[in-house]
Amino acid sequence: MKSKRILIGKMPSILWGVPSDRLYLYVHGQHGCKEEAEDFAEIAVNYGWQVLSIDLPEHGERGAETNCFDPWHVVPELAEVMDVSKRQWETISLRANSIGAWFSMLAFEKERLESCLFVSPILDMHNLIANMMRWADVSRERLEQEKMIDTNFGHTLSWEYLLYAERHPIATWEFPTRILFGENEPLTERSTAEEFACRFHCEMTVMPNGEHWFHTPEQLEFLKQWTYTSFTCVRAEHRH
Repeated sequence: MKSKRILIGKMPSILWGVPSDRLYLYVHGQHGCKEEAEDFAEIAVNYGWQVLSIDLPEHGERGAETNCFDPWHVVPELAEVMDVSKRQWETISLRANSIGAWFSMLAFEKERLESCLFVSPILDMHNLIANMMRWADVSRERLEQEKMIDTNFGHTLSWEYLLYAERHPIATWEFPTRILFGENEPLTERSTAEEFACRFHCEMTVMPNGEHWFHTPEQLEFLKQWTYTSFTCVRAEHRH
């Protein structure tokens, strides 16, 4: 598969596939990188798409960066990627993982996306932070006072982040969207995902025994087949 490393602003990126007027933006989640888009791109190029994947702050080639993997840094960067993409491609779709889906919804709410594929998406960040505060036994008052609190499960609670999540709920999402959700997803409650899917008319697939991170051979095969099905369904819808 043809691929080319490029730079968008300060974002190391990879463009996969032969020239086309259709593009999928691939947005990774926490601990991800632009290279992980290869498996998705292998499928997408067969349906006439190119794929553009980027390294978000603190990830991939940007691993030396600090204190910038947050929406007030990431969302403007994604907006820059979209602006560049719109100048080169007529049709743009989105494939996003985990928190990358939340960042993308914040950044692309007013754009025009052909279709969206979300894998283990974070759909309600305020609810997730509230859950993490409960897991860590941290009150709102304490977080407001201390501003930043480390937890024993690896996440740092941030007062600024909590306020941002409260002030930026996902109020509209009008693009055809398919969601892949693991039965044992620990970060987004299934009821939250089902409510989101109902509210915004998304198609949701639940993998039995699936986790947040699709990484076992069985999970990766399920993800692959779901991706193939998604492309097949989109192509069939466009014929009608």
